[in-house]
Amino acid sequence: MLDYLVFIGRFQPFHLGHLQVVKAALERAGKLIVICGSARQARNPQNPWTVPEREAMLRAALPPEMQDRVFVVGCSDRMYNDQQWVTEVQSLVDKVIAVDTASLGSREAQFKVGIVGSRRSKHTYYLDLFPQWQRVEVPEIAGIHASQVRRNLFADGGAGLCADKLPAPVYESLQAFRTGDIYFNLEAEWRFVQDYRRAWSAAPYPPTFVTVDAVVIHSGHILLVRRKNLPGRGLWALPGGFINQDELVKDAVIRELRDETRLKVPAPVLAGSIRSSRVFDHPHRSLRGRTITHAFLIELTPTGEGLPKVRGGEDTERAKWVPLFEFNRMEAELFEDHFYIVNWFLGQI
Repeated sequence: MLDYLVFIGRFQPFHLGHLQVVKAALERAGKLIVICGSARQARNPQNPWTVPEREAMLRAALPPEMQDRVFVVGCSDRMYNDQQWVTEVQSLVDKVIAVDTASLGSREAQFKVGIVGSRRSKHTYYLDLFPQWQRVEVPEIAGIHASQVRRNLFADGGAGLCADKLPAPVYESLQAFRTGDIYFNLEAEWRFVQDYRRAWSAAPYPPTFVTVDAVVIHSGHILLVRRKNLPGRGLWALPGGFINQDELVKDAVIRELRDETRLKVPAPVLAGSIRSSRVFDHPHRSLRGRTITHAFLIELTPTGEGLPKVRGGEDTERAKWVPLFEFNRMEAELFEDHFYIVNWFLGQI
């Protein structure tokens, strides 16, 4: 019998399949560490619930005798750096064990740790990133998918929400969730995305969209815009957008940057300030469909006149310079994967 098992997932929401895994895991280990992914992302139709809300669902579904044997912690996504993600998961597990065993005066190395996972699932490649933990197979319930639960939650006002796939307390909490402002905002975004996808559904092949994003750094600040329209209305984002059919990606990023921020820097200076670029192509980076972005790092040289003036454009409510130390606390306010894009570039500076 293992001392601890680790169960990694997003649990959006916690359903009967998850519950069966938790119960089976607790038959094979003394305690279970549940790690909720997408811990600090902004709410969207794919990630509607915060870590505390997901923990509340899980605990509402657990019998009393299991409560003290389950720990729940949140982990950020690291779309473009697996090693950062692995390091955070390892650190979270280490901290949970350290706190849980503090009174014993023992070290983690003396405990047997495993990880829950199935080789039959196509979404568990990450299990190979933890060779130090024993992999434990647990039975799964076929036909239960959180993505389908979310679709039913947002379609037709949630009328088709599937009670047979959810623990009763979770079903009740989702019914209550449907009556709040958060739900109505997410439902509007979900409908926007469905209409967006429907517009190109008749294409002979699913289209791949190409966008650009500008990571503009000046004197320890980064330039952000607040989105005016769906999707991501009200969230902060990098200046950027879709490329036109007749322009190069480098020209597109300068155009979008100037249109969205009214940045008072000549286009030739902006182009000459490009320090590096990278393609960010995670398949799930955008709910709108397969969207590949070309991001450019633009470092502006201080001139002694302070930060250049900026203001919102046609598609943005506002533009502002944000100190980098403050930006690092804004993960839950950023659109799509923009937080991770910026952090990749900051690691190269």
